[in-house]
Amino acid sequence: MADKIKVVIVDDHPVFRQGLRNVLASHGDLDIIGEAGDGEEAVEVAQELLPDVVVMDINLPKLNGLQATRKVKTNCPEITVIMLTAYDDEEQVYHAVRAGASAFHAKDVSPERLVDVIRQVSQGQYVIGGKVLDEDGIGDWLLEEFRRFGGGGFEEDESCFAPLSPREMEILELVIQGMSNKEIAYYLGISHQTVKNHMTAILGKLGVADRTQAAVYALRHGWVPLREKGYSRH
Repeated sequence: MADKIKVVIVDDHPVFRQGLRNVLASHGDLDIIGEAGDGEEAVEVAQELLPDVVVMDINLPKLNGLQATRKVKTNCPEITVIMLTAYDDEEQVYHAVRAGASAFHAKDVSPERLVDVIRQVSQGQYVIGGKVLDEDGIGDWLLEEFRRFGGGGFEEDESCFAPLSPREMEILELVIQGMSNKEIAYYLGISHQTVKNHMTAILGKLGVADRTQAAVYALRHGWVPLREKGYSRH
């Protein structure tokens, strides 16, 4: 028999936690190994128990679900997070994925659907808006949503330090805005080859294969600040 999927439930309402535990525990491939009632406790429990999946309410005391998710993913990137909310809106979904969530659902999700989502994210997939996405799919979605909603939405902290030089970060932000290398060169007044050299350095430092992966990496690690307006193209 395959290993069970280890799950931690995070919600500040004990009755909801108990109900969710009862539902999930009835499935033989799920093992509910812990619970937490606030964001700080969620981070501690996740580090201590190392579950496969954390089912996390977005509205939590002490640390909210976005902040707790980012800390969990920073400390234990192999843990996947499903975020539940009473208010399902597109911008909130975007900020949840930026914080590191692999799935986002309204709290009135059916028990069978939630079990399916737990199984899907435990296999490395993402579930957004009812659609199942792979790593490339979530990257494309995240870049598209960034261009709609911008960079802010959760508190940045020391865990969001970028190992790039100021110029490399500037170029990467322009990539995220959708500019080609040629457009970046014109915008910054530098040669096309210089931009290519910087991109090579960026890919090497981040350990990714292409500019899209680099852009998604930066978004998911909170390196892109909120801007009132996007860059204007010349």
